[in-house]
Amino acid sequence: MLVGFTVTLLSGVIGTIVGLYASYYRFLDHILMRICDGLMSFPSVLLAIALVAAMGPRMENVIIALSIVFFPLIARVVRSSAIVVREQTYIEALKSMGASSWRIIWLHIAPNTTSPLIIQATFIFAISLVIEAMLSFLGAGIPAPHPSLGNILYDGKNVITTAWWMTVFPGGAIIMIVLALNLFGDGLRDFLDPHSNRFK
Repeated sequence: MLVGFTVTLLSGVIGTIVGLYASYYRFLDHILMRICDGLMSFPSVLLAIALVAAMGPRMENVIIALSIVFFPLIARVVRSSAIVVREQTYIEALKSMGASSWRIIWLHIAPNTTSPLIIQATFIFAISLVIEAMLSFLGAGIPAPHPSLGNILYDGKNVITTAWWMTVFPGGAIIMIVLALNLFGDGLRDFLDPHSNRFK
């Protein structure tokens, strides 16, 4: 859970900054989005394995690797929402009044991107837990002394016929956590979306 929370927080901060500045400054948009496209062109698991293999199997390196994998997703979502807000009339009025770019970006555009950002964050939280467990199971994730469901699954794979609960319960815990996070994300989407059935 610590890895998932930290990855979500770190990728959210980086992705939000990248998405906001890419949406506001057109000359940065092409550069930053091509970097994001390049990272997103690789499968998430393979990219995470490659990054952890290059940096070493430590908890800090796993967090950094997964944050690099997932921040482009946040950046894309934030950029899409920020572009819509940037085209609003009141943003043009703020520019004509001489408001600074920093004030416009962080006080007027950023708050209007929080709804899709929160929804995307729940997805990243869930998938980062799965990938971290996969990395630990493959021996490329968090080292054994640290608690990890992937390490527990790895320890139980050799005794699955005699002690099946050592793999069934950790695997079931991963499934339930991911399912709960996905349902939470769906609930947030319905709550934050003004066009959902909640308002009909």
